[in-house]
Amino acid sequence: MINSHQFKDAAKKFRAGRITLAEFTDLVIDNKPTPKPNEAASAKKSATATGSDAIETLLRRLRDRPADSHKGDFGRILAVGGSEGMAGAISLTGLAALRSGSGLVKVAVPEMIQSLVAANNPCLMSIGCAADGDSFHGANASSLAHHCNWADVVAIGPGMGQGSALNFIMSQLYPSVQVPMVIDADGLNALADGDDIDLSKHEGQRVLTPHPGEFCRLVGEQITSRAKLEERAKQLAKETRTVVVLKGNCTFVSDGENDFSNTTGNPGMATAGSGDVLTGVITSLIGQGFSTFEASTLGVYLHGKAGDEAAKSIGAISLIATDIVQHLATAMKP
Repeated sequence: MINSHQFKDAAKKFRAGRITLAEFTDLVIDNKPTPKPNEAASAKKSATATGSDAIETLLRRLRDRPADSHKGDFGRILAVGGSEGMAGAISLTGLAALRSGSGLVKVAVPEMIQSLVAANNPCLMSIGCAADGDSFHGANASSLAHHCNWADVVAIGPGMGQGSALNFIMSQLYPSVQVPMVIDADGLNALADGDDIDLSKHEGQRVLTPHPGEFCRLVGEQITSRAKLEERAKQLAKETRTVVVLKGNCTFVSDGENDFSNTTGNPGMATAGSGDVLTGVITSLIGQGFSTFEASTLGVYLHGKAGDEAAKSIGAISLIATDIVQHLATAMKP
């Protein structure tokens, strides 16, 4: 069932002549949402191919924006995270989503860092949430669920911190939020630490973006071989009906059926905040209508390419996460 925000958005599009009466009826009566610019192509052909041709196809779709586009066409992003001393992580996620093409980005953060995150970039909207110590209070679970109804896709975890309150928030949001959700960093730790969280039970699509250490915590196994890590990541994706993005050299993406091994990127990207940027890129692409697998494969490619462009410009040694954000525009150009 559509929410009030979706109904109002559909009504505005109909009044402006952007959708037909039949499309409006499909949305509000038959619950068939009007597609975003990239969704029609996605529905016709999924990115099951994993070579350069598939990436080029996805890039062409990303660059093909109708002349009458408006900000609502390119995704409403909600990024949840941050804590005292970790305001930069969620700021990077929000900025990366903007630079990757999102039309509207909100960041939900503990109230004591809201002004800091809001000042990071005037293009970001912000929500201040009740705090417990240096991070989120568990009572935020219901209000965050409400804010998720506004969004087309949710990113959660960067800089969020750890503790029982955060475990509780994830235990409430992970299974129930109906829009796609990208979980990273402390969001993954909360899934690993939380009681009775079944990763296979979720109302919406889920993307998990662990590095090897986080992945081992998530599955409760110690695996050192990269080949075995990738094999287990594919198994987890299939068992839980998620997309798993196993980060590292040649980042590996799997939805349990289709796999992708990335070829872009360089050692200079092994720097604090790089993963937070990737979360923003993938989240943005989902919001623009790509499937979770397509968004994850194109996201890791563009993230790595932006890092390569940054390394060319300033060198791998001096590369920091904000350089990756700043070079996303170059990475997306033809």
